[in-house]
Amino acid sequence: MIIKHFTDNDLYKFSVMMAIQKLYPWSYVRYDFINRGGTQFPDGFAERLKEEVKAMAALKMTKTEKKYIERRCYFFDPAFIDFLEGYQYNPDEVHITQEGGDVKVYIEGYWYRTVLWEVPLMAIISELYFTMTGGVPHDVEKKAEEKAVALAEMGADYSDFGTRRRFSFDVQDKVVGILKQNSGEHFKGTSNVYLAMKYDTTPIGTMPHEWFMFHGAIFGYRAANMKALEAWVDVFQGSLGITLTDTYTTDSFFRSFSLKQAKLFDGVRHDSGDPLVFTDKAIRFYEENRIDPVSKTLVFSDSLNLQTVRKIKDHVAGRAHDTYGIGTFFSNDVGVKPLNIVIKLTEIKAAKKAPYLHAVKLSDVNGKHTGNEKEIQLAKLTLDIE
Repeated sequence: MIIKHFTDNDLYKFSVMMAIQKLYPWSYVRYDFINRGGTQFPDGFAERLKEEVKAMAALKMTKTEKKYIERRCYFFDPAFIDFLEGYQYNPDEVHITQEGGDVKVYIEGYWYRTVLWEVPLMAIISELYFTMTGGVPHDVEKKAEEKAVALAEMGADYSDFGTRRRFSFDVQDKVVGILKQNSGEHFKGTSNVYLAMKYDTTPIGTMPHEWFMFHGAIFGYRAANMKALEAWVDVFQGSLGITLTDTYTTDSFFRSFSLKQAKLFDGVRHDSGDPLVFTDKAIRFYEENRIDPVSKTLVFSDSLNLQTVRKIKDHVAGRAHDTYGIGTFFSNDVGVKPLNIVIKLTEIKAAKKAPYLHAVKLSDVNGKHTGNEKEIQLAKLTLDIE
């Protein structure tokens, strides 16, 4: 069994789960596995994956996990934490097929339930692939220590974001422990709730792209960012205040980011496109709205390594508070080629009996838009995006 702990998942999946339950409990959705790298999976992969998914039904939140969440996740209300204690994964929500080396996976069900599948399912797919193809990790401890020391020396505040595409749980586990030991105050935590508990550090994360994608499909693309942020504030009342900007491109986001929201949210996160261009856009936006950029946080989380962190940090140069969410470079830099895979929200319904609507994402990188092509063109036309 690859996933052995209920909280071996990223914080943002639990936070958006609470928001969905409070505001959209009747919503019904579909997620699709997207094999961006065209990886060919070995014979029998789908059957092994089905076994792992079936085993997820046995996971339960322990009393220790519950106490940790009550202590560190102050933004979760007691009713939601009690719900998590009773939550059980339903393997029937996950559909898996294989033809040759092509594996197809989709998830379908009530959004408030299916939202938890994405991260552990991706972690299973990654670890199972390397297990079945004989991958062996090399220099895990040595590389992690070198990275931790280098990041501390450059004064970079950072967190581990490596759950989804990790080589294995054991590798991520070792890496998080080493990072904490060797970076001092610059290591801010991990997105993985279980590992945050194990190493008594901060669970890191706020909201996913799917939150904006849902609002875009339901309320329209011009209203999507504002509606999504207002709904988030209604649920969390100012907590979890780092927002993504690139669901419908960063330019579109800053056009709709109101002064009230800009003052209320602690900062913004970069996840696609040129990070230096993003930095200048964010700082210019704050300055134009008479907000001191130094009072805000810019989070960078797109394919980072030591070189890109240094480049970004030199460019920010104290003009804002910068911090870094580093994923695959921590959890799968072990001598194999990491899988290029994602699981994305693709269809949504306001209620189970309603018709499906397409959910799409417009990246800041041309050619990396996700979803139905006609709907992508509609979103681009609506938002006046070339």
